Amino acid sequence: MILKGKVYKYGADVNTDVIIPARYLNVSDPAKLAAHCMEDIDKDFLKTVKPGDIIMATSNFGCGSSREHAPIAIKASGVSCVIADTFARIFFRNAINIGLPLLECPDAVKNTKAGDILEVDLARGKIKNITNGQTFTATPYPAFMSELISAGGLVEYTKNKLAEAKA
Repeated sequence: MILKGKVYKYGADVNTDVIIPARYLNVSDPAKLAAHCMEDIDKDFLKTVKPGDIIMATSNFGCGSSREHAPIAIKASGVSCVIADTFARIFFRNAINIGLPLLECPDAVKNTKAGDILEVDLARGKIKNITNGQTFTATPYPAFMSELISAGGLVEYTKNKLAEAKA
């Protein structure tokens, strides 16, 4: 899967409360969550984000509460993937469960600016910065996780596997 989009870049410790503020945790509709994604850290995010765009951050992205609302809001806003130095582990698992690809690649983070255009080959773990011409390598997902992400997350993956077993 090849993804391409503009980078929205943030620093360290972007927590789940700034990804989707706690005042919206009574909302379960992904589109309504997306309408408030990143609003407490980046007032312009929702005005400018386009389908396929990419969030990038330094360390510990998604720290804080283990709420699934955070990756759901990001995915529903149209973001195609998140690239960071490191992720909070529970956020990482929640993102994979809902089919939001994440890549850890400190070199890409260090050498990419907000507004740069990236092309990401998830299968190979290749990240090409179209703006500056540099290419970086992240560890690609194992086949099982790639299949899970391609299916749209754990629920859809499980539905597909059950349907295959019945056939």
